[in-house]
Amino acid sequence: MYKYILESAGDINWMAIFALLTFFSLFMISTIAIFKKSDAYIDRMGNLPLDDNLNTIDQ
Repeated sequence: MYKYILESAGDINWMAIFALLTFFSLFMISTIAIFKKSDAYIDRMGNLPLDDNLNTIDQ
């Protein structure tokens, strides 16, 4: 059934290219953003789950 729906949709190669370009661009943006972070920020975020001195507001 899905085969006939896709056949009637026409040439859908542009969808595959669009998905590939979207994935590649998001991957590159996230890779660049990760490498631009400072080492101090990465260490702070890495130790955050183990930190007992959190600044929380007690209600």
